[in-house]
Amino acid sequence: MRILLVEDDADLGPTIARALRGESFAVDLVGNGIDAAHLGETEAYDAAVLDLGLPGRDGISVLRAWRDAKRDLPVLILTARDGWSDKVAGFKAGADDFLVKPFRIEELVMRLRALVRRAAGHGQPRLECGPLTFDTQTGQFELEGLPLRLTAFEWRVLSQLMLRKEAVIERLELLEHVYEGDADVDSNSLEVIVGRLRKKIGAQLIETVRGRGYRLHCAEAI
Repeated sequence: MRILLVEDDADLGPTIARALRGESFAVDLVGNGIDAAHLGETEAYDAAVLDLGLPGRDGISVLRAWRDAKRDLPVLILTARDGWSDKVAGFKAGADDFLVKPFRIEELVMRLRALVRRAAGHGQPRLECGPLTFDTQTGQFELEGLPLRLTAFEWRVLSQLMLRKEAVIERLELLEHVYEGDADVDSNSLEVIVGRLRKKIGAQLIETVRGRGYRLHCAEAI
């Protein structure tokens, strides 16, 4: 999962980014509204964490720009403002959730996971695909009831496939949701990650759709 984090606080922004990366998220951190508006309109993200008080362009304006551009990524507003009027303005602009500073990183992580899950059309937090299960609240994968140990990149790929199981995800789209914007991506990196996943969960679960991408195919795994 790839997150756009928009926070201008020089200490808080990197702290949140490190914590999210520690939970296997890919994170692009920006500290002003102008860059945030551009990235949110042009890059692929699973969700955005958006501060309201930003230099260059305020958060509400950025959010309105995204929605006017038909960008439907889930947006969690992060702000020190706890007044009802600010929350109303945020929700009217198109926000999906609201978290007031100070907050616990654990709550932010769980809210983000819930937003991404619901955006993918899943009401229940526990997803299943044959012997494979994904608890979207904790981020934990299990295979036949046993915890599955994954690297951050493996987790990002498998979570994308699980959230959209039985759907073909094109190779470029997967890459966009796995790597941060400034990453130097090797052309064969996705194939390497998928190969490692097949060894861990079984080759039959991940189908290669020639010329397109990959699909988590659950029917034959039952």
